[in-house]
Amino acid sequence: MEHSEQPSMSGNNFDNSDPVFGQQVQRLHKLTVYGRWIFVACLWLIIAPIALWNLQSEIALWRQYFTWVAVRYGLVYHPLATIGLAFCIAMTASVLVWQSRNILVGLPEQEKQRLEKQVFRIRQQGQSHPLWKWVCQTQREIKD
Repeated sequence: MEHSEQPSMSGNNFDNSDPVFGQQVQRLHKLTVYGRWIFVACLWLIIAPIALWNLQSEIALWRQYFTWVAVRYGLVYHPLATIGLAFCIAMTASVLVWQSRNILVGLPEQEKQRLEKQVFRIRQQGQSHPLWKWVCQTQREIKD
């Protein structure tokens, strides 16, 4: 690895003047966003159907006589299904809030520093790091 590919470090801060380093930090952030949404999708594909299957008899009752009391008692008497659905909803809401905050306000400084440190460690480890291909390789290198 060439020395020019390494970001210079001064204390805990990295030299952000390197445009390639900035692009790599952006790619790592994009991978983090994709990873969180993939995790949420897996929750909805694995846990939610199981939870809904456990509520199958209650859902049939709700379709005939829907009341909020019936929903409440159905969820109270099926705690595992309730926990599963609550976890899916909570994780979806947390990723939505996290991503909305990042879009509207921007990344917090602590999060930027964490991403920069992680990119620096990926660069130091080189091609043996699992994220090297997605973070550090340029499009030109991928096509070759």
